[in-house]
Amino acid sequence: MTPLPPGHRFPMPKFGHLHDHLAAVGLLGPGNLHRPEPAAVETLGRAHDPAYADAFLSGRLDRDALRTLGLPWSAGLAARTVTALGGTVLAARLALRHGLAANLAGGTHHAHRGHGAGFCIFNDLAVAALTLLEEDAVDQVLIVDLDVHQGDGTARILRHEPRAFTLSVHCASNYPARKARSDLDVPLPDGLGDAGYLRVLGHGDEASGFRGLGWLLEQVEPDLVLYDAGVDVHADDKLGRLAMTDAGLRERDRAVLEACRGQGVPVACVIGGGYGDDRVALAQRHGILHEEVARRWRAERARDASRTAAARSLP
Repeated sequence: MTPLPPGHRFPMPKFGHLHDHLAAVGLLGPGNLHRPEPAAVETLGRAHDPAYADAFLSGRLDRDALRTLGLPWSAGLAARTVTALGGTVLAARLALRHGLAANLAGGTHHAHRGHGAGFCIFNDLAVAALTLLEEDAVDQVLIVDLDVHQGDGTARILRHEPRAFTLSVHCASNYPARKARSDLDVPLPDGLGDAGYLRVLGHGDEASGFRGLGWLLEQVEPDLVLYDAGVDVHADDKLGRLAMTDAGLRERDRAVLEACRGQGVPVACVIGGGYGDDRVALAQRHGILHEEVARRWRAERARDASRTAAARSLP
């Protein structure tokens, strides 16, 4: 259990609702639901100061650190945190094996090397990237962060790692007040809706030097994309300032998957941020990512089966 005080802004129940929603629509089952091992302390140490990791896991963070983090400590929260992070590492491994994978949590991009912030304790994106790089499973990782908030922790942890490229497309006026420097930042104006957002994602933003996701994939040539599909870009999100709709989120996720898989790049997805009082509606919003991953997976399997059948029919 991960109890939070009544009225706390972090919507912890959304994770359970997301699982239930995906099970109800037939997207979870024995063949595709994997249970991760909790991330080991050694794994956390690839991206985090061991003293900070130990202080959190043992419940010894001081009041100021907990205030910056935004979450009260509990043994349940500690256990959940390392399990969710293990899920992102597992999703990355599965993506390399199968082309696509998605975690039902993750996207804790505000966690820095020596402290947590913005409801983020350990940075699963940075840990996953550094783990696979250290294991020589990949030579280059691209992190595509489309949460409404800048991935400041990820940018700072990976700023001296040339094999990990960080893209953050975020609302310029939103948290954090002091932005980090990603390898490529694309700040967006308040109130941007579906059409404007999708235009930036597909065709770029002249002011930031971003020329669209397809262009960036060609420049970086990643062996793996870690995709943070935050839904706090939605018009109804309590902590977002953009104006996307459910349909726009679906188009966004579909565009990311098609761009990456069209170039043969494996994609590991995490759900990122999303805030609101209606936890069920919020979970269904997060579920759009998993629906699109499943749709793309089925399309690729059908294509492969068709090619195999055509090859067998040749004289």
